[in-house]
Amino acid sequence: MIAAGHSDHAGIRAAIERLCARFADTYWLAHDRDGGFPEEFYRAIAADGWLGISMPEAYGGTGLGISEAAVMMQAVAQSGAGFSGASAIHINIFGLNPVVVFGDEAQKQRWLPPMICGDEKACFAVTEPDAGLDTAHIKTKAVREGDCYVVSGRKIWISSAQVAHKMLLLARTTPIEKVKKPTDGMSLFYTDLDRRVVEVREIAKMGRKAVDSNMLFIDGLKVPERDLIGKEGNGFSQLLHSLNPERILIAAEAVGLGYAALYRAARYARERMVFGRPIGQNQGIQHPLAQNWVELKAAELLVREAATLNDRGAPCGAEANAAKYFAAEAAFRAAEQAIMTHGGYGYAQEYHVERYLREAQIARLAPVTPQLALCYIAERVLGLPKSY
Repeated sequence: MIAAGHSDHAGIRAAIERLCARFADTYWLAHDRDGGFPEEFYRAIAADGWLGISMPEAYGGTGLGISEAAVMMQAVAQSGAGFSGASAIHINIFGLNPVVVFGDEAQKQRWLPPMICGDEKACFAVTEPDAGLDTAHIKTKAVREGDCYVVSGRKIWISSAQVAHKMLLLARTTPIEKVKKPTDGMSLFYTDLDRRVVEVREIAKMGRKAVDSNMLFIDGLKVPERDLIGKEGNGFSQLLHSLNPERILIAAEAVGLGYAALYRAARYARERMVFGRPIGQNQGIQHPLAQNWVELKAAELLVREAATLNDRGAPCGAEANAAKYFAAEAAFRAAEQAIMTHGGYGYAQEYHVERYLREAQIARLAPVTPQLALCYIAERVLGLPKSY
């Protein structure tokens, strides 16, 4: 189990590296080719207590901060697991923060322990096909009927819904035309994913086949009143408590993926002999890799600052968005350069770097696009007028 001695960053990193060493590159290559949730990895993480790293100790968690969770998630990705490994456990780290902050004691006792010990998996059912990042205009509705809500609507890009038992669900409980602000009138639920009335349709995608992405078709899902988190109509503001941690963790995972690509490229450059000498002796190979290291180190420091501010309860929206933006771009450039360093072999699956490049796109696109991350900084930091 995770011990007090692992509350320091070096201890966390070393423990995760030892655990991840049990899952070789061939494990992740097989899951990338064939799909299927990495259950063995998930179980190993759960068995050692890592799923609850940022959850309260009273419910079986470790009570550490997003800073420690970021170290953990970077180490997972950097091990070679990339986003195939990180995404398998991602929601456990931040997803139920609204329950921790706004849930009542009975809800915390009911929901947190099963997720922390790995008995229940959850998915994050917020994004919709017609709304995207314009969350205020979601169309999924929850209509009150007696002591339950009846939910109907669609969700898209819902990770791990093929294996999830629960879903954190955002739905509109008051029509948008009847509220003062567009973000009012939405409610947050944590409830069973009842497959009798929820069709889960997997999306064939570019990478990370190990962790499914899905479209959900919800047709008359009955949600008990006791599954409502906090007050009806406050769902959007509750959801905001997860947004910055999610950006920070995605950034940390991107940094880890970038380092995995970079160090694999550097090793290849040291070993690959052409014209009687290692290709890494050439500055044309050295300098781009060195630049990748500089960018990844800068991204790592951005992640650390954003996580530290978050854990102090200080405003960190700008820092979280900056970390997410820069880490994603740095990871993409490192993965691209890793392929170029390998030459033709970089295009072969057995060298793994082409998988890293495909997975690097995830951090660029989710949970917020690079353009909207830059818009946030332009408006909130630089005081420029809103552009959309």
